[in-house]
Parts: sequence; structure tokens; C-alpha cells
Amino acid sequence: MNTITTKDGTQIHYKDWGTGQPVVFSHGWPLSADAFEDQMFFLASRGYRCIAHDRRGHGRSSQPWNGNDMDTYADDLATLTDKLDLKNAVHVGHSTGGGEVARYIGRHGTKRVAKAVLIGAIPPVMLKTPANPGGTPIEAFNQIRAGVLGDRSQFWRDLSLPFYGYNRPGAKVSEGVRESFWLQGMMAGLPASYFCIKAFSETDLTEDLKKIDVPTLVLHGDDDQIVPIADSALLSAKIVKNAKLKVVKGAPHGMCTTLKDMVNEELISFIKG
Repeated sequence: MNTITTKDGTQIHYKDWGTGQPVVFSHGWPLSADAFEDQMFFLASRGYRCIAHDRRGHGRSSQPWNGNDMDTYADDLATLTDKLDLKNAVHVGHSTGGGEVARYIGRHGTKRVAKAVLIGAIPPVMLKTPANPGGTPIEAFNQIRAGVLGDRSQFWRDLSLPFYGYNRPGAKVSEGVRESFWLQGMMAGLPASYFCIKAFSETDLTEDLKKIDVPTLVLHGDDDQIVPIADSALLSAKIVKNAKLKVVKGAPHGMCTTLKDMVNEELISFIKG
């Protein structure tokens, strides 16, 4: 297996497919690099080097107790890009991975970065506070914590429905996709599954977004039930300098899977543009 080791000894597993300009993928919670295989195969088949890592605690990476926070996630990504000596890379982040990309640029700059893509991404901040009145109340995240601790396996199975919009009238449900979501969720260790909730819900990424100085695509579904668009993409697109906002009508949070052909075309046209 391809792995790199971080300064605290955590082993980070990654996939490395194809050759050409690097496209680096940061996945959402509680998934793994597998969530981006449709995009990776598409782009690797068209002359790009596609790299996706399992975030610490997730997938095939180590499951440490410590470091399940956005700063460490960003530093792990920096270690990966440094050790692979990636230059002129396009960084694509979905959901929590979008926060990881923003914090990576905020902490490490864009000397290795050509472009950024935020898909269904959590920035600027998810939690409802007096400063962020449109956010999601803490009670919702406490319910997620309770679900993870109470019966993680059933929680992942249930979460797959709103994640892919399968709970909407007339939705064409793929039980295979739901099982893949469940399997990826069960591969994540309990510490990462639990502590990452605080990381993705309470980390304020506003200042990181202000530091993004490369072309950026903000791609979001207007029926995203996991990261509601009004308090995420619509705000991020205003904060990131010259960001391109693409709202996909009716698209769910998991559109990289359910609308993979559309997402693939958006990615390649933005990368080439």
C-alpha cells in the first residue's frame, strides 16, 4: 500500500493513479478516498495524476486518538504534498475535505497549488452562533454524536439516505451505493468518527477562505441536506476572491456519486479553463 508517515507517526494511506498535472482529493466524513473513485478514474484516463488519501482515522490510514482536528488534517495534507513533491496541483475537497483544503491553503499557502474546488463543502462555518445566525444549531451535531456513539453501524446506514437525496420523493435509490457508504463509514475508527464532528461543525474557516488566491470553483447542490447551501457555498463564494459559483439544481450532498458525470465534466472544464 502507498503510505506516508506524518511527524506524529500516523500512517496516511493514499491512491496515486495516472500521470500528468496532479489533482489531489480530500474526502468527506466518515468516508475515504474511495468516495472519489469516479472522479479519479475519469481524470486519470484523461491525462491527470489523481491522488486521494484516507484522512487520519478514516479508511486504511492509522487510527490515532489525537489529531482529529482541522489543523492536523491540513498539516497531514501538506506532508503528503511535500513528500510526493506535488507542484501546480488542483485541490478538490468535498464536505469536510473542503474545509481541509481551505485550512491547508490558510496554513501552508498556494506555492504548490494551481486551483481549488470546493464541492458541497463545509466552509465558512457550519455551527449556528450569534455571529453565524444561519448556521445549524448545536443540538443537531449533538444528535450526530449520540448516533455515532449509540449504534454507529445503523447511524451510517440511516445517514446514507439524506446524504444521497434518497429520501426524496421519486428518488432512484441504489442499495449498492448505500452499502458502500456504510462500509466506508465502518472503516473509520470511532475516535475519528466522533471527534471529526467538532472539527467539521465548529471550525471557522473564514480567514482561510480569504487567503485563497488561486482560481476556485464552488460547486454545491441546492438540495444538500447535510451542508445546507445558504450557510456554506453562497457565503464562501463571496469570501474567496473571484470564486466561480456553480449551483446544481436538486443535487444532494453526495452528488460526486449520484451525478458523477456532471461533476466530472465540471471538474475537467474548470481544470482546463
